[in-house]
Amino acid sequence: MNEHSMTADLEPYTTADGRRIGGVMMDLRNITLRFGGVTAIKDISFDIREGEIRAIIGPNGAGKSSMLNVISGFYVPQEGEVWFRGKRRPALRPYQVARQGIARTFQNIALFDGMTVLDNIMTGRLTMMKSGLVAQALWWGSAEREEILHRERVERIIDFLEIQNLRKTPVGRLPYGLKKRVELARALAAEPSLLLLDEPMAGMNVEEKEDMSRFILDVNDEFGTTIALIEHDMGVVMDLSDRVVVMDYGRKIGDGTPSEVRNNQAVIDAYLGVAHD
Repeated sequence: MNEHSMTADLEPYTTADGRRIGGVMMDLRNITLRFGGVTAIKDISFDIREGEIRAIIGPNGAGKSSMLNVISGFYVPQEGEVWFRGKRRPALRPYQVARQGIARTFQNIALFDGMTVLDNIMTGRLTMMKSGLVAQALWWGSAEREEILHRERVERIIDFLEIQNLRKTPVGRLPYGLKKRVELARALAAEPSLLLLDEPMAGMNVEEKEDMSRFILDVNDEFGTTIALIEHDMGVVMDLSDRVVVMDYGRKIGDGTPSEVRNNQAVIDAYLGVAHD
């Protein structure tokens, strides 16, 4: 039995801090992704379980963001299968994946600088809006009632992330760390069951990293959201994650708990820059 199948067969359990980790939510089976003659991901399998914080780590160029793009539906692998909630997922457009309950943030902030914090976060509700464009423009009847309900949800997220005093501020005026928090808020506005975070701590100072770490843990704990994240700060990874998958040159070289990964010689070699044969 290989490492992947052993992981997938684990029973639900409760962590030391009382969080419930359930069965497999997403199963990535033998994923291979190529761009022309370049193989970004080579025959990688791992799973993401209900309620866990799953980290994807590796040196620059390891294929981490490509893997996150496969999970989010932006890339369709040439080989392998993506299974979500027990069903094989066909090739879908990103908005269709979002409707399945998968939301993400980006390595490079992707917000609308000229719009307010509130309006940016409201865009996270677009896949849930049922009123037509004309009704929304007139803001009348069911469209008005619908927007009020969406606004209430967004206001709760604003309170949760402690950005109440910024709701009317154009995003372009915010410092980098707060922009990252607004992007997290927009992803949460979609009410995801699986939240993908692409380097949520990148470019942050120590205080901003501490704040973001706290919010990630709170999202997982209070909303029950499953989280998969890419992060280069190994201290953050080891503190936040339940399990870690390690990539290097498009291959998987480690998968397990933080302590198991920390003591994996192949992982140590990759991060220390040991020459590859």
